[in-house]
Amino acid sequence: MLGSIGVVFGDIGTSPIYAFKEAVLAGQAEGVSSREAVIGVLSLIIWVLFLIVTLKYVFILLRADNKGEGGTFALMALGQSVAKRSSPLLFALGLAGASFFYGDAVITPAVSVLSAVEGMKLISPALEKAVVPIAALIIVALFLVQSRGTASMGKWFGPITAVWFVALAAGGLNHLLDDTSVLSAFNPIHGIMFVASHSGPSSHFIGLTVMGLVFLAVTGAEALYADLGHFGRKPIQFGWMAFVLPALLLNYLGQGALVLAHPEAMQNPFYLLYPDWALIPMVILATMAAVIASQAVITGAFSLTRQAVQLGLMPRLAIRHTSEEMAGQIYLPRVNWTLMVLVLAVVIIFGSSSKLASAYGVSVTGAMVIDSCMAFFVIWKLWGWNFWKALALMLPLALIEQAFFTANMLKVLEGGWLPILLASSMALMMATWVRGYGILSRYSRKNEADLDWLVRKLEAKPPVRVPGTAVFLSGDVNAAPTALMHNLKHNRVLHERNVVLSIRTRDTPRVPRHERLEIDRSNETFIKVVAHYGFMETPSIPKILEHCRRKDLNIDIGATSFFLSRRSLRTTSKSEMPRWQELMFIALARSAEDATTYFQIPIDRVVEVGAQVAV
Repeated sequence: MLGSIGVVFGDIGTSPIYAFKEAVLAGQAEGVSSREAVIGVLSLIIWVLFLIVTLKYVFILLRADNKGEGGTFALMALGQSVAKRSSPLLFALGLAGASFFYGDAVITPAVSVLSAVEGMKLISPALEKAVVPIAALIIVALFLVQSRGTASMGKWFGPITAVWFVALAAGGLNHLLDDTSVLSAFNPIHGIMFVASHSGPSSHFIGLTVMGLVFLAVTGAEALYADLGHFGRKPIQFGWMAFVLPALLLNYLGQGALVLAHPEAMQNPFYLLYPDWALIPMVILATMAAVIASQAVITGAFSLTRQAVQLGLMPRLAIRHTSEEMAGQIYLPRVNWTLMVLVLAVVIIFGSSSKLASAYGVSVTGAMVIDSCMAFFVIWKLWGWNFWKALALMLPLALIEQAFFTANMLKVLEGGWLPILLASSMALMMATWVRGYGILSRYSRKNEADLDWLVRKLEAKPPVRVPGTAVFLSGDVNAAPTALMHNLKHNRVLHERNVVLSIRTRDTPRVPRHERLEIDRSNETFIKVVAHYGFMETPSIPKILEHCRRKDLNIDIGATSFFLSRRSLRTTSKSEMPRWQELMFIALARSAEDATTYFQIPIDRVVEVGAQVAV
C-alpha cells in the first residue's frame, strides 16, 4: 500500500495546490459571491472524487483487469477479446485514449512543478521572476536521471508521498473550524445549483468554466487503473479509501473554510493553510511531491509506448531495461528527450500553473470519457451484465465526464488547444503507421512464396548446402521469408539447418513461460518457431534461443547467421494513401530502431538483404 501511495496517487495528490484556487477564482470572476462560489466548487470537487474516482476507477475499473494489468491498451484488448463486432470501434477508442495520455504526460510535469515552485512568491514577492527558471531546472534534472531508472529513487516515493498526504490532512484540519459551514458542500445540490444558475450567456457560462477547472481535482485518476499490475487491486483500493481520499477531502474543506473566514487568502489558499514557519518546508515538500507525480506519468509514457510498439501502433523504438529484477523498469531515450523538450516549451510559453489549468482539463476528461466507453463493452460482454443494466451503470458516469469535457472545451483558445494538438498529432502518427504497415504487409504477402511449395522445389532441385544454422525472421512461418528467397536467388546456397522465426504479440499483457514457444520440427531443413509475447513485454532473440534449448532445439548464437530483410520504401503515384501520409509513413519507417538492436541480435551475426518497396 505504501508503494502504491508513492506511485499511483502522486498526480492526484498534487491537485489541491491549484485545483480549488483556479475553480473558485473563475467562479468569482463575474461577481458571484465568495460563499456561493466556495461552497459550489467544494460540492463539485467532493462529488467528482466520489463518483469518478471512487465509484468508477476504484470500485469498477480496478476489477476490469487483463490478467492482472490495467490501462488504456489493457482495457482495449479486453474489450476486443469479447466484442469482436465492435473491435474497430474499440481500437479507435484505444488509439484516442492513448493519444490523450501523451498530452497528459506533457502537461502534468509542467503544471505540477510550476504550481509547487510558485509557493516561493509567498516567501518573498521578489522570487516571482525565479519561478520559471527554477521550474525549468527541476524538469531538466528530472529527465536527465531517467536513464538510471527509478528503482533507487522509487524506494523513497512511498514515504515522501505518505508524508505529503499527512501534511495535506493536517493543513486542512487546522482550518476546518474557521467556518464549519463548508461541511454543507457534501450536499450535491449546492454544486448542481451553482452550475445550473451560472451557465447561461448572461453569466458568461461561468458555471461551465468552473466545471472544467473542478476536474483538475481528479487529474491522475487514470493512474489508479494503469498501475493495477504493479500493486494489485486491494492495496490501491485500501490506500485510496483509508488514507488518500480522507486527506484530500480535509485539505479541500480546510481551504474552503480558510477562504470563507479570510477572503484575502484567495491569493494562494493552499500554502496559506500553513503557518509562516512551515512555508519553506511545504514548498520543498510540494516540489518533491510534484517531481514524484511527474515521474509516475513519465514512467507511464514509457510503458504505454512499449505497448504501442508491441501492438503495431508505432515503429520500433530503442528500449533499455534499467533493472534486472523488475521487467517494468524501462527507459526509452527518444520518448524521454521528446517529452523534455515539449515540457520545457510548455513551461516557458505558459509561465504559470493558472494559464496551464485550462489545457490540463481537456486531456484528463478526454481520456476518462474514452475509458468509460470501453468499460461499457467489458461490463456488458465480458462480465455478462444485461445491456440495459450495464448502460444504467456507465451512461450516467460518461454523461458527467462528457459535461466536464464540454466545459473544458470552452477554454480551447486559452490553452485547451495544447492537449488537442498533442493528442491529434499522436493519433495521426499512430493511424498513419497502422495504415501504412497494413499496406506493406499486404504487399509482402502477395510477393511471398508458400514455404511448403519452396521445400518441394528444393527437394526436386537441391541447392549447395553449407554447414551451420540460419535464422530467418518472418511475420509468417508458413511463408518463405524474403531474405531466404534473395539468398537462394543470388547466392544459390542453403544452410544445413534453417529456422524460420516469427515473433507475435498477443492481446494479453504477458505470456506465461510455458506458452512462450511453438516449435514445428516436421521438416528438419526448415524448423518453424513462433515466439509469443504480451504487449507489455519486450522480445529478445537471445532469450528466445535460450527457451529453444530447453525444448531440445539447440541453437548456438555464436555459430548462427541471422538473415533480416531491410525494405527501402519509396513513394509511388499508385499509393493507397494521400501523398502527405505516404511521406509521413516513410519517415516513420526510416526512424524505426534497427531490428538488430531492438531484438538484441549480435551485430557480427547479422546478414541484411535489402529490397525496394513502393508504398
